Amino acid sequence: MQIYQPHPWPLTVEEAITIQEELRHQVITQDQFTQPVQYVAGVDMGFEADGTISRAAVAVLSFPDLQVIETNLAYRPTSFPYIPGFLSFREIPAVLDALEKIQTKPDIILCDGQGIAHPRRLGIASHLGVLLNIPTIGVAKSLLIGKHEELADTKGSWQPLIHRGEIIGAVLRTRVGVKPVYVSSGHKISLSTAIDYVLRCTPKYRLPETTRVADKLASNR
Repeated sequence: MQIYQPHPWPLTVEEAITIQEELRHQVITQDQFTQPVQYVAGVDMGFEADGTISRAAVAVLSFPDLQVIETNLAYRPTSFPYIPGFLSFREIPAVLDALEKIQTKPDIILCDGQGIAHPRRLGIASHLGVLLNIPTIGVAKSLLIGKHEELADTKGSWQPLIHRGEIIGAVLRTRVGVKPVYVSSGHKISLSTAIDYVLRCTPKYRLPETTRVADKLASNR
C-alpha cells in the first residue's frame, strides 16, 4: 500500500503534539468511498523483548462474509514510549511496514484504538487514515475521553460520546452482557456509517473479526 502523506517520526511529546495539531485539520468525518466495500482490514500490535521490538499485524477480510484473505506481519525497533494520547507514534511505524507488504488493498481499516475520540481529535485511526488516504474507524476497548448516558443491554444499542459539547463517537453494545466498545470516525467515514460497519464486522463476539484476527497474529497466539 502507498503511504499518502509520510512525515518524520517524533522523539518527543512536543514534536508529536505539533504533528497532531497539523494533521487534525485534514481529518474528514463524512463518507468518502470510491467503490463498494469488498475488503475490510484490522491492524493490531504486540511487543517483544520487553517492549523494545514492535510486532505489527494486518489482516484483510472479505466483506460482508468476513473470510480471511491475507495477513502479514512486520517488526521494527520501538522508538516512542507508551503515553496515553500518543499511541499512534508508538504503533503506526510498524503498522505501515505491515500494510506495505499486503497485496489486497482494504476499503476500510478498523483500528484497535481511537479515531477522533481523542483530546486533539487525532487518535491512531484518524492518524493512519490521513497517512493512507483511505477510510478508517476507531474501535477502542476502553474510554479515553468523553462522557455518555447509560447504555441498554441489547446488541446494537449505542449512546453518543460527548466531549466539550461535541459528539466525538459512540459507545456501542456489540454483544449482550459484555462491555461496550468505543467507536469513532477515523477518516473519510461518518459516525453512523462507522457504527454500521462495526456491527456488520462483529457477528458473534465483542470485537470485530478484523481486530480478532489481527490480535491473534500480533500476540503470536
